[in-house]
Amino acid sequence: MEDLYIQILKNKLKQEEYEKLNKIKNKKVLKFIAESIELCNPDDVFICSDTPDEVAYIKNMAIVSKEESSALLTPGHTFHFDGYYDQGRDREVTKFLVPKGDKLSPALKQIDRDEGLSEIKELLKNSMKGKTMIVRFLILGPANSIFTIPCVECTDSWYVAHSVELLYRHGYKEFLDLPEDEKTDIFFTLHSAGELDENMTSKNYDKKRIYIDYIENTVYSVNTQYAGNSVGFKKLALRLAIRKAHREGWLAEHFMIIGVYGPNGRKTYLAGAFPSACGKTSTAMLEGEKILSDDLAYVRNINGICRAVNVECGIFGIIQGVNPIDDPLIYKTITSPNEIIFSNVLVKDGKVWWLDMGCELPEEGINYSGKWYKGKKDEKGEEILPAHKNARYTISLKALPNCDEELDNPNGVELGGIIFGGRDYRGYVPVQQGFDWVHGIIAYGVALETETTFAITEAEGKYEINIMSIQDFVSIPLGTYIKNYIEFGKKLKKVPCVFGVNYFLRDIKTGEYLNSRKDKHVWIKWMELRVHNDVKAIQTPTGLIPYYDDLKILFLDVLKKEYLKDDYVKQFTIRVPENLAKIERVLKFISTEIEDPPEEVYQVLNEQKERLLKAREKFGDYISPEKFI
Repeated sequence: MEDLYIQILKNKLKQEEYEKLNKIKNKKVLKFIAESIELCNPDDVFICSDTPDEVAYIKNMAIVSKEESSALLTPGHTFHFDGYYDQGRDREVTKFLVPKGDKLSPALKQIDRDEGLSEIKELLKNSMKGKTMIVRFLILGPANSIFTIPCVECTDSWYVAHSVELLYRHGYKEFLDLPEDEKTDIFFTLHSAGELDENMTSKNYDKKRIYIDYIENTVYSVNTQYAGNSVGFKKLALRLAIRKAHREGWLAEHFMIIGVYGPNGRKTYLAGAFPSACGKTSTAMLEGEKILSDDLAYVRNINGICRAVNVECGIFGIIQGVNPIDDPLIYKTITSPNEIIFSNVLVKDGKVWWLDMGCELPEEGINYSGKWYKGKKDEKGEEILPAHKNARYTISLKALPNCDEELDNPNGVELGGIIFGGRDYRGYVPVQQGFDWVHGIIAYGVALETETTFAITEAEGKYEINIMSIQDFVSIPLGTYIKNYIEFGKKLKKVPCVFGVNYFLRDIKTGEYLNSRKDKHVWIKWMELRVHNDVKAIQTPTGLIPYYDDLKILFLDVLKKEYLKDDYVKQFTIRVPENLAKIERVLKFISTEIEDPPEEVYQVLNEQKERLLKAREKFGDYISPEKFI
C-alpha cells in the first residue's frame, strides 16, 4: 500500500513539482513536506531543485510579492522591511519544546513539548491559505564533508527563500543521494509569516512564536519575518547542532573565522565568539585579511588537529556603523553592484541609508515605520530613528574580495586560536591570552560578560553573563556544554591558543573609549604572532598581555600610527576592583543558573581571584602593566 504522505504529495503538487520530490527517496524528508502541506494548506507548492531558472524565479517573486523592492539605483540591490515590532531575535517567544521527563537549564526559555506543539500547530494551521509554500533543500557546512548536515526549509515567504539563497549552500543534489531509511540526521524548518498587512509584514506579531523541537530536529516559526526568527538555519538550527555535537564529540559554535596573515605570507586562522553588535563581523572583515565565516562554525578534532568550517556561505550582518573610514572593505562591497538584500534601513532617492554610515542622513524617506520624517514618534511617544539599530544586509561571502579560498574545503581549516569578546566597559584589558586551554575557556568564555544590545528585542544597556556568546542557543545543560568544551581541548594533540578581547574598555574617570575601532586589527596581529610564539608576553593575574615595544611596532606597521606609552598603560592597567567584582558576578551566576558546573570553573576563577588579591597587596588597586615585567 502506498504511504499516506506520498498520496498527499501526489494530490497537492503539480506533476512537475511532484517529479522533483519523487527523485528523493528519504522517507523522513517526504513525510515532513507532506505533513507541512497538510497543516498549512497552501494554494500552491514550489519545489526548488536549485536550477538557475528556479533560483531566478524566487528572486523575481520576492519582488512581485512586494516582500522586497528593487526600487534602488544600484544594480542587484533590494530592500525589505520587517514589521515595526519584529526587528530582532525575540527571547520571550523563542522556546525549546521539552518532553516530560527531560529538562534543560532553567536559564533557557522552554515549554512542555506536547503543549508547545499543540499551540504552534494551531497557529500554523491554514496559515498558507492563499499563498505558495516554497521548499528549499540546503546543506550546513561544505558539501561531501564530515561536517555536512542536510536541511529543509518550508516557508511561505519569498523573502526568506531568497535570503537562504545568499546564506546557504545548495543541497538538492545531496538529498538525491540520501538513503531511504530515516536514520540520517536532517534539520527541518517550517515557517509562515502568517497573515500580512498592507505593507506585506506579519500582522499578528502578538502571536509570534519560534519553537525548537530537538526531538524531531525541527524549528517552527510563525507570525514573524525578521530573518533571525524566520531563516531557521541561523541561530535556531544552531540549537539543534549543539545537541548533535554533544552526542558526537564536536563543537557547534557562534564563531567568526578570519585568516590572518603573518610574517612571510603565513596565514593563521582565528575563530571568535562575540555577542551580536560586539565587533564579530567587523573583526572577520578586517582589511588585508581573509574572511571565512562571520557567524557560525562547526569545529571537529580531526587526527588531533582542531579544524573548523563555516556553516553558512553568506552574511546576515548588522549595518549600523559600517562606514568608509572604519570598515572600508565592507562599505565598498555593499555600496557596489552586488546581489544584496537590505532590511530595515531608510530608503530615499533610490538609495539606502543607515545609522552612523559616515554622512548626513536625509530628513525623510521610507523605513520600517512607513513614511518617515525627522521627529516622527511611535504610539508610545518615542522618536523613531531613520533606520533601525538592527538594520541588516544579506550578501553572499563570495561577493567579497577577501573571501577565503578555503570556504568550501570539505576538510575545513586548522584553528590556531579562539577569541572571546563582549562589551566590558570596566574590567578586562583590550587583548590577553589564557595561560592554557582550560584557563582561557573559563576566564574569557564562561566568564564572558556583556551589555545587551539592539540585536534582541529587550532593552539595551543591561549587563549579563553570556557564556561563550552562545548561552541563548544551548539546548543541553550549560554545565554539560562547558564540560564538553574543556574535554574537547584536552583530546587535541595541537591545542589552539585562547584569547580574550575587549574593544569597549572605557576610561574610569572620563568614560571615554580607550580603543579606536581600528585598534582591533593590531590585537588580531598580535594574536597571530602569539600562536607561533614569535613574540613574548607579560604574565598578569588575568592572563598574558603584550609588551609595549611589540605593540608599538604593530601599530606603525598595521595602522601607520604612533602608539604612545601612556595609551598602552591606560589600556593594559589591571583594574583589580573591577576584575574582582566581575569574578563574583560570574561565580554567582554559575552557582545559581548552571546545574552541575565542572569543578574546573570554580578552580580557575578562584585562582584568578587569589592572583588579583596578591597583586593588590603588592601594587594597589590599579596596576600598570610595567609592574609585572
